[in-house]
Amino acid sequence: MDITRATRHNRVTRLLHIGVALSVIWQLLVSLGMEAPRPGQSGNALFETHEYVGLTAFMFITAFWLNLTLRRLGTDPGGLMPWFSAHRRAALMADTRRHLTALRHGRFPAYEEASPLASAVHGLGLLLVTLMAGTGVIWWLGPTGALAGPAIGIHKLFANLVWAYLIAHAGLAVVHHFRRDAPLAEIWSLRK
Repeated sequence: MDITRATRHNRVTRLLHIGVALSVIWQLLVSLGMEAPRPGQSGNALFETHEYVGLTAFMFITAFWLNLTLRRLGTDPGGLMPWFSAHRRAALMADTRRHLTALRHGRFPAYEEASPLASAVHGLGLLLVTLMAGTGVIWWLGPTGALAGPAIGIHKLFANLVWAYLIAHAGLAVVHHFRRDAPLAEIWSLRK
């Protein structure tokens, strides 16, 4: 496949993907050394950074959702959230079987530009980072409020899932890049 082919992602989608990805990576790395505030004390500098980059991530994610509803290029929003359509769920199940069959035979599944499985996984990733940013913002708005405790509990509960998603997502992106299925420049380029 020609690596110079035109991208299927518009420039705004690519910029927002870069913003979300870099802010999530930063959040995960900073979380390894941050210390949350204790009663009467503030958190360390890494925790403070985590808060402000988290607010930035929330803005990128909100803009991503808005862009998703307005854009003309890229994955159809219904493909990202196939759970509400019998037709889309059937396509997802068929694609999942196709992937599992290929893997059972020791082959990497054939790349499809708009795979229902890949689209659904991207949708789950978007929901996951939305949950993380949203619960972080709820805690930031009122760390002693009634919603803060449950919000931070959910935030901590799903943190490791974000690590797993990031590693799997980035890993498969690199595999597809080297197989020449989907060059990384398709989503990481700033060119028009």
